[in-house]
Amino acid sequence: MMNSLLVAVQWDKVGIVIAIAAALALIFAILILVVSKFCAVKTDEKLAKITEHLAGANCGGCGYAGCEGFAKALLEGKAELSSCGPTSNENKAAIAEVLGIEFAASEPVYAVVACAGGMKSKNKYNYIGNPGCLAEGMYLGGKKQCAYGCMGEGTCESLCPYAAIAVKEGVALVDKALCEACGLCVKNCPKHIIRLIPKRAKVYVACSTPCRGKETMSVCETGCIGCGLCAKNCPEKAITMVNNLPVIDYDKCTGCKTCVAKCPRKTIKEI
Repeated sequence: MMNSLLVAVQWDKVGIVIAIAAALALIFAILILVVSKFCAVKTDEKLAKITEHLAGANCGGCGYAGCEGFAKALLEGKAELSSCGPTSNENKAAIAEVLGIEFAASEPVYAVVACAGGMKSKNKYNYIGNPGCLAEGMYLGGKKQCAYGCMGEGTCESLCPYAAIAVKEGVALVDKALCEACGLCVKNCPKHIIRLIPKRAKVYVACSTPCRGKETMSVCETGCIGCGLCAKNCPEKAITMVNNLPVIDYDKCTGCKTCVAKCPRKTIKEI
């Protein structure tokens, strides 16, 4: 009988403990709900909408750590919408509406490397060292005798988030179909020879040297010699010579490719 009473008393205690625990759990649950309601950090709806309309590439071409960082900078007025190449004009217009600013659609562009030298351009030395154009450039400005020539060490290729650049025969080439104009290659080329041109362009100048013909011919087989035949023969007068280099006005250029045919050095390339 004593054993039965002992068991009964123990179960009574267990019941009390369970009731206390349940009451405490209910109290804590209510407290959590109250705290979450009044102390929660509200997500900025504008920030979410801006991020939603960005391309989502997280390429860093805009100079910020990913699209969310760029969206925050836009919201704070620290960045320009035009800094994002991959985002479409349609989505940029939607972002501009969220920000309450005016937006003018820009023409689609892509990158080209203004050099055709590579293996056809003479070297000052054989480079043996850390990979990348930045590392090579520390040694006398790079191995190329042409101070404006592509070093071909692939810094742009390694940085491109779209795999749109490849080094072939010692010079970087851009795949127009893959390029999203993020601008990373443009910003990080130590020779500053990568440019953005309209996607509708049919030709481009694959050289960056302002040197005169004799000097150019002594170091590169394909460098522009500033002869001006392209400008003289362009039927649309879309080419002018600036610092011994042809500059194409793509608003005038019709893509007739007369310049390609007339260039004695094959420096103007057909896209």
